[in-house]
Amino acid sequence: MPVRREYPLLPLASVHAVILRADEVLLVRRAHAPSQGRWSVPGGAMRLGETVRQAAEREVREECGVGIEVEQVLDVADNIVRDEDGRIRFHYVVIYVLARWVEGFARASSDASAIQWVHCDRLHALDMHSSAREAIRKARAFGSTGDKR
Repeated sequence: MPVRREYPLLPLASVHAVILRADEVLLVRRAHAPSQGRWSVPGGAMRLGETVRQAAEREVREECGVGIEVEQVLDVADNIVRDEDGRIRFHYVVIYVLARWVEGFARASSDASAIQWVHCDRLHALDMHSSAREAIRKARAFGSTGDKR
């Protein structure tokens, strides 16, 4: 039975990866609701039987064409979007992880209308969820450069 993303019966788990490279973070512009047109760190819904690590690695590869290695969980946030009648249209429990780039060149897939490495000093000018900003802040506090090979 397919999972209902819109007007779900239960909250859906989603994993998003903060991937740093020096003073830049990899961002995608969402192509679909609920965050269509907004910038975010790459990620998406978990599949049944996947671990958080596996889901993050799969989502980033599908969305960005980049291979990552998950280092640790950074934060957990709720993304609850109600419609004009107050009904819950979307409900995601978002798990943010810190990851490092290991291979590949970033390119947008069908889930992203754009993708780019953004200097962290420019994040304030982008339309982003506050939870994604907070996850990036926490990742930077850990001092990861995104490539420790």
